[in-house]
This record gives sequence, C-alpha cells and structure tokens, in this order.
Amino acid sequence: MGIIVANLRTYFNDIYYMAKQKVEVGSSQAEAKFRITVTEKGPYLVFGRPPLAQQFIVPNARGESWEFREGRHFNTDSEPTALCRCGASGNKPYCDGSHTSHKWDPEPSSPPEALLDNVEITSGKDISITDNTKYCVFARFCDAYGGVWSLTEASEDPQARDLAIREASMCPSGRLMAWDKGSQKPYEYKYEPSLGLIEDEAIGASGGLWVRGGIRIERENGQSYEIRNRNVLCRCGMSANKPYCDGTHASLRWRDEIEENVQEPTEKEKVY
Repeated sequence: MGIIVANLRTYFNDIYYMAKQKVEVGSSQAEAKFRITVTEKGPYLVFGRPPLAQQFIVPNARGESWEFREGRHFNTDSEPTALCRCGASGNKPYCDGSHTSHKWDPEPSSPPEALLDNVEITSGKDISITDNTKYCVFARFCDAYGGVWSLTEASEDPQARDLAIREASMCPSGRLMAWDKGSQKPYEYKYEPSLGLIEDEAIGASGGLWVRGGIRIERENGQSYEIRNRNVLCRCGMSANKPYCDGTHASLRWRDEIEENVQEPTEKEKVY
C-alpha cells in the first residue's frame, strides 16, 4: 500500500510541476519523466533515460559550421544517470566524484528568466531573428553564407530567407530563433527528448550538453528553468552563465577526451 501511495504522490507532483512550468514560445514540454537536476555542487542528474550521443559539428565545403553528425551512444539506464559538469571527471561523460577535489565554481548563476526577455531583433521582409547573445555557445552555424543577420535583411530573396531560417534553427542553444512575421510564430525543428555531447573538431574543443525536446531542467531546491526546445548546458565547468554554456570551452580549447566515432547526420523533423 505504501508503494502505491508513494507512486501516486510522485505522479501528482509531476503533474503539478508540468502545470506550473514556463514554456518558451515554439517549445513543447516533454513527458514528466524526463528531467535534469542541476545539483548544487556536483553533477547533472538525468531522469527518464533519454538517448545520449556525441554530436559533431561538421563544416560545409566552405569550412563553415553546417550540420551535426552523431557519434558514440552512451547508456542512461541508471535512474538517475549522473553526468559530469565540473569538467574534471576521468570517466566522462559520467561523473566520477572529481567535483569534490577539482577547483571550480559550481554555483548556478543564471537567473530563471525567459530567454526572449532580453533579445535583439533583426527584421527582414517576411521573417525576423531574435538574438540573446548571453546564450552564445560558439557553434557558428550563424556565420555561413554571410551570416544570419545579413541573410535576414535580404530575405526577400527566397534562398536568403531559407538560409536565415536554417541557420537560426541550427543554433543548438536557442540563442537565435527565426520568426514568421505574419503568424508571429517561430520556426523550430521538432526534437524528441534527447541529449548530445557537442564536439567541435574545427576549433579543437568539446562543447556543452545539448538538451533537446523540452526536457525540464531544475535545481535541487525545485526551482525550474524555462522549458525550451533547445538548451546547451555547461560541461567544462567554467561558464559564467551556469548551468548554461556560454562558449568558454572554445577559448579554453577544453576537451572531454572521449573516443570519437562520427556516424550519420543527426535526424530531425522539418522546421515547423
């Protein structure tokens, strides 16, 4: 009887949390079983067993960031699965307790704000781009073919319009979003709840933890961050916007030293 009551309490707590979440426009919250707890001085605790794989940034023929290709897969069957966020584990992507002796600042410093609260807007004929530079993870998909901002301003040209939408939608952190000015709705790839370990061979660095598909991210005290279709969490332990990545790994050339195994392009549904 006690087990039944405990299960019911968990179920209704999940329903309660889902009901009160702030969800970013264009995003949908994943099932309640999917969530990530940012522990105060240690790892990320992953619940719900979402798939986890390396995601390699692959350039086009011009050397510009163009697509993600999937690499090795990692087990998340443990409930929860503890993933390193201090950057020092000898068993990455998993936590091995190194955070207790490693010199780092574990404090999550990012306020529980909406990403769209502080954006700059670039407008074109039929589309606009919102840009919150605080969430730049230096993936550089926005730089291709002259840059997403110039492409947006030239979006009366269909090719420029399509490229602008693609580049904004490829931004893994959601820093950039493309919007249809008529419907005032964003263009978003539809991701299943899943996690990616970003690898950036072009600059010789490993990036953050790419959290996709509306997975809830919360602190140990229950404070929840905005639900988003796209997030990138810090893995190097040095971001000034924890738990989110701020691109510091790029300047540090931080590497996770995980064996590489590039496979096929990462699947995603068309922008909706």
